Amino acid sequence: MAYLAGVDIGNSSTEVALLRQRDGHRPEFCASALYRTTGLKGTKKNVPGVVSALSRAATDADIDVDDIETVLLNEAAPVIGDVAMETITETVITESTMIGHDPSTPGGVGLGKGTGIEITAAMDDHDPGEPVVFLVPETVDFAVAAEIINEWSAAGYEVAGAIVQRDDAVLIHNRIDIDIPIIDEVSDLGKVPRGQPTAVEVAPEATGRTIDELSNPYGIATVFDLSSEETQKIIPVARALVGNKSAVVIKTPAGDVEERTIPAGELRIIDERGNTTEVPVDEGADVIMDAVMDSWPVSDVQGESGSNIGGMLNRARSQMAEVTGQPVDAIEIRDIMAVDTLVPQKVEGGVADEHSMESAVALAAMVKTQQLPMQQIADGIEDEIGAEVVIQGVEANMAVLGSLTTPGTDHPLAILDMGGGSTDAAYMDEDKEIDSIHLSGAGDLVTMLIDSELGLDDRDLAEAIKKYPSAKVQSLYSIREEDGTVNFFDDPVDPSLYGRTVVLEDGGSMRPVPVDKSPEEIRRVRRRAKRNVFVENAERALNIITPTESIRRLPFVVMTGRSALDFEIPEMISDAMAEYGIVCGRANVRGEMGPRNAVATGLVLSHVGGEGYLDLEIPSGLSTSLERSTV
Repeated sequence: MAYLAGVDIGNSSTEVALLRQRDGHRPEFCASALYRTTGLKGTKKNVPGVVSALSRAATDADIDVDDIETVLLNEAAPVIGDVAMETITETVITESTMIGHDPSTPGGVGLGKGTGIEITAAMDDHDPGEPVVFLVPETVDFAVAAEIINEWSAAGYEVAGAIVQRDDAVLIHNRIDIDIPIIDEVSDLGKVPRGQPTAVEVAPEATGRTIDELSNPYGIATVFDLSSEETQKIIPVARALVGNKSAVVIKTPAGDVEERTIPAGELRIIDERGNTTEVPVDEGADVIMDAVMDSWPVSDVQGESGSNIGGMLNRARSQMAEVTGQPVDAIEIRDIMAVDTLVPQKVEGGVADEHSMESAVALAAMVKTQQLPMQQIADGIEDEIGAEVVIQGVEANMAVLGSLTTPGTDHPLAILDMGGGSTDAAYMDEDKEIDSIHLSGAGDLVTMLIDSELGLDDRDLAEAIKKYPSAKVQSLYSIREEDGTVNFFDDPVDPSLYGRTVVLEDGGSMRPVPVDKSPEEIRRVRRRAKRNVFVENAERALNIITPTESIRRLPFVVMTGRSALDFEIPEMISDAMAEYGIVCGRANVRGEMGPRNAVATGLVLSHVGGEGYLDLEIPSGLSTSLERSTV
């Protein structure tokens, strides 16, 4: 009896298909396993993850991992993703500080402008003809603050507004004799400049309206009497305050805040004939992707030095050089995927973590892998478990063989293997010849887009938002889902989730989303990210591999890989393929695995033959290993 394992090392997960061979019996798959990929795909750091996945499969088959005689690997090309900002500004405000703060219970209504002073300031030190805005620290009780405001007002001073550190705006407003805008919950009140022109605005309550003046650059210019040059610089302030119920803007002396802009830079795309195409990143993803396809096949992609794109691509090269031990000059980028997005940029000069949405281009770069790293992985696995390790085949080709075990499929056939880092496509024609392509951009890029656009700074939460729908907890016994459906519960939800947006994870658990976004907004961001990455890449990949360079000639498209399990992506791609009259659906590998395990299964079948799992004879080009490791 012999056991051999196909191992698919992906960007995010490592899959195993374990085959049992017995004398006089047909070989049979006896176990499969899944484990998180350790380290960067295609590097020696993958070895612990591979060994763990093999151990899981061995446990399921009720054998020891040492019983596995042969391990078959795919040739793994890593993908590194990053966001290249169209404009990353170290500081986006000059001559202004702002609080884009949106407390749940501001007090009063309207717009007030005056000089910002401490609530404890002496009345004699200020001119009655100059309006004032009081700054109320947490050490001053709301009743005392209200009494002081009434005293100043009675003495003939114009009190234009108040900025309060504690959640006391309504309490103060209910105890004063004048109607002024009051903003509270300003935790960093100490950062608010004193003695400077200050504007406070609160929108009318319960009307659904937001602030009018301080979210309009010309409104700010009117309040502070700004020049046209100053008005241009105040645009990020106004943009960051759009949609707020309340806000504060403070004009500070010139020179308090400096501005420095790092250019987005240019991409230099080099084709295999040595021709170079230069594309400015700030022209957007569509122009970049058109240039990539016009230069196909790409031999390398470089970025302008001193720019954001240059820094991003240099990081990708350095990261790959570090883990492979190769010189940076030997690392080539063979494909990039660009997607337009918006990212929240922190507004320097703010005192309450204000952000402005800036245009950006998200990029995933596929780095060319030498045979050396794969051999290092093979040697590492041999050292760990003592099995013979064979680099059996190219990922996309193996996925075709695995996909053909799906009931109802036949060649000619195209597959889309949608994983975490790359979207791979392959086409097997009538003569069983296979053409394949690996493109950068898949599930991890979607996660990065969601993370950056929602401003989460939490990849784990962004991954959950990608995988599950969201909802709003309306009461302790009901939620409103992102499609408007209201669900009721017999048992109360966790009180800490009341009024919050949550992600509906498996098993009925609810995970709070710590940003002020509605379920509808989250759904819009999530679906746009998936459509821009997967539908775009699916059409790009299939156009490249079809003999006629036309998707319309494809009879069948089978979707495999981790992302084919997603609750939205297969439907989006199927809808896009329906326009071309193509039968498109998720694989069911070996009639039982669903879209998972296609590459691992294909590796095994490539090594041992169809063995009853395939209705065709495997071509010699697919049944010959790329390189054997017998060290």
